[in-house]
Amino acid sequence: MTIPRTDAAQVIVTANGPYIVTGHVSLALLTIIIDAHGGSEEWARGEALPTKAKYALCRCGHSAHKPFCDGTHAKIDFDGTETASRAPYLEQAQVFDGPVLALLDAEKLCAFARFCDPNGRVWNQAAETDDPQVRAMFLRQVGNCPAGRLVAWDKAAGAPVEPTLPISIGLVEDPAEGCSGPLALQGNIAVIAADGFAYELRNRVTLCRCGESSNKPFCDGTHAAIKFKADYPATEQHMR
Repeated sequence: MTIPRTDAAQVIVTANGPYIVTGHVSLALLTIIIDAHGGSEEWARGEALPTKAKYALCRCGHSAHKPFCDGTHAKIDFDGTETASRAPYLEQAQVFDGPVLALLDAEKLCAFARFCDPNGRVWNQAAETDDPQVRAMFLRQVGNCPAGRLVAWDKAAGAPVEPTLPISIGLVEDPAEGCSGPLALQGNIAVIAADGFAYELRNRVTLCRCGESSNKPFCDGTHAAIKFKADYPATEQHMR
């Protein structure tokens, strides 16, 4: 499959090595803010880190200069073998029907951000999307899912309802779980496998950066179980 041109916003997965980001993609902290009940409520985006048109992000989880790669993957013999399905999202997703909107759920893509849980959980909300208040709440919570595991589907239009997102990469921080999360790709950034395969272009994608996902290159929530921690901020001298 043809690899997109190098001036486009894309992330190339290298064999047992880092993610190579090209296309002047903005990079910033993206922190989960919780509500009074401890549920994931909204995202707080931090100031952009200094980056170049092309830079390398750690995916083994052991760089001393996170989020950037420092070559540690070679010293620890990191196994970055990609195991994720290459099937299109619609072939992976289960459908939860509702009167106006349906909920599509590709569970293997879950990054454990928990925006799905508040207000009775989105799977239950789908059945009440004929109520304008429930529908607005449903769209907000589903749209905040960083992995795009969850997608709202407009039944009348026969199309997904996606939030408008800037072309950017978020370094997810999860204070409620006391850990750092995945790389949150936003705005239809292309992801290219180490063998040149172009994964389906999606508005919201999360890539593993703790090195322990069983669904590489995508996040599977393992960072929360192992309490993965990243160090910030990295300085420009550590960029590749």
